[in-house]
Amino acid sequence: MEREAMEFDVVVVGGGPAGLAAAIRLKQVNADLAVCLIDKGSEIGAHILSGAVMDPRALNELIPDWKEKDAPLDTPVSEDRFIMLSRSGGIRFPEFMLPACFLNHGNYIVSLGSVCRWLGQQAEALGVEIYPGFAGASVLYDEHGRVKGVVTGDMGVGRDGQPTAAYQPGMELQAKYTLFAEGCRGHLGKEIEARFDLRRGADPPVSGIGIKELWEVKPEHHVKGMVMHTAGWPLDTATYGGSFCYHFGDNLVSIGMVVGAGYSNPYLSPFEEMQRLKTHPKYSAMLGGGKRIAYGARALTAGGLQALPKLIFPGGALIGDDAGFLVASRIKGSHAAIKTGMLAADAAAAAIAAGRAQDELTAYPEKFCSSWLYDELYQARNFKPWMAKGLYLGSLMFGIDQQLFRGRAPWTMRLTPDHEKLKPAEQCQPIDYPKPDGVLTFDRLSSVFLSNTNHEENQPCHLQLKNAEVPIKTNLALYDAPEQRYCPAGVYEIVRDEKNENPRLQINAQNCVHCKTCDIKDPTQNITWVTPQGGEGPIYQQM
Repeated sequence: MEREAMEFDVVVVGGGPAGLAAAIRLKQVNADLAVCLIDKGSEIGAHILSGAVMDPRALNELIPDWKEKDAPLDTPVSEDRFIMLSRSGGIRFPEFMLPACFLNHGNYIVSLGSVCRWLGQQAEALGVEIYPGFAGASVLYDEHGRVKGVVTGDMGVGRDGQPTAAYQPGMELQAKYTLFAEGCRGHLGKEIEARFDLRRGADPPVSGIGIKELWEVKPEHHVKGMVMHTAGWPLDTATYGGSFCYHFGDNLVSIGMVVGAGYSNPYLSPFEEMQRLKTHPKYSAMLGGGKRIAYGARALTAGGLQALPKLIFPGGALIGDDAGFLVASRIKGSHAAIKTGMLAADAAAAAIAAGRAQDELTAYPEKFCSSWLYDELYQARNFKPWMAKGLYLGSLMFGIDQQLFRGRAPWTMRLTPDHEKLKPAEQCQPIDYPKPDGVLTFDRLSSVFLSNTNHEENQPCHLQLKNAEVPIKTNLALYDAPEQRYCPAGVYEIVRDEKNENPRLQINAQNCVHCKTCDIKDPTQNITWVTPQGGEGPIYQQM
């Protein structure tokens, strides 16, 4: 098929903080560079979901006058609370007992989607060509096997894979360098990692599943600038996870729960655990009389330094969460994303100025290894491995790691893949989750409605099965179909005939909020997430 092609100096895939920072930095270094950024969301920020407490360190370097330019960082953190929850109470730890990574003085509570929209405006003002609604569907390679750009997704393809009357072929976006900034479990990033064997010598990536709601609470329940994190209930002590609660703006509260994707009980449902969390007195009193106004979910990378792949390959680089740059102990990644976007942009701009094209950007990992971000990730490198040992042992040992060794213990612990940790259902206890009350707790479908998710139904399913028999013969038989529970959007459903026989997996792809959990947690790695038509999926507001 003959496709229209456009040529640029650099193409950036993904409009999150990493991709936007890279695009901005490229134009700051050389205003004459032709820079294109594409994003699969309908607008910049539409698919961005994060807690989020933002460390402004990298933003200070990228745009020093961000305050004068009205960046939406307008709620400084005023108070930190860390609570170990029991079923009906909890123990609050005083600040002097907390490792420095748990403290947030000097940081800001933000809507990361709003920050990205603002960054998009800064990029466009510098001359970056931004195209939301265009998904990077496949990678372009030249005759030597080097990356030379991406192809955007075809539009107007029917469910049967054949073009409809509305068919429009995708475009080739060719570039000297392509930077991949798709976020956690980017599907092109996965392809690049496999093709160039970027994970040789690295630990496997590990992730968490983040469920978030935005509430408008009564003024008397709002403590602007307050940051609260909890561990413990409703999760058992063997399961890594915890909650966050951030008060910002005008009576707005971001609440959410992160469950490590390495949990072992196939009956566990991160969505239902999040709903149970809100029945705790610490939350129910705060949310009482309030209104839930938004919902979303997203996987987040958590492996840290030892799980980083090789960052570069001929023709491009991985940046942000596409590589795994998140500081799990701080529950922060936006500052790391911005910094890696800047480092990769500097390397690409220098290579182009020197007349090189598609060579490996060796300056990028070199600069990273001498940066403050490397030091931060190094000090946090044992957090996730320790916490995988259980809440109490993990908390004790990480506390020793941080307080006694200051993050420089003479050992680095290893990681194992999330999908390998699920136990057979017969070895586990089912969990009896209460029915939602429609006031504090809700079901999946009403939650997905608040995410403004939409997909054209007459298109190929973007949740692909490598083997159509595995969901029943393996996942249902051994694990009681855990995809029904780990998906936070009700995408996967086991249906039977009128005699309650002949089970089959039904995929409700139109519900998908693009969290990528299925691609990560499926025990047989049988599910592959690919991009649907551009512009589809959730449209998050203030998330």
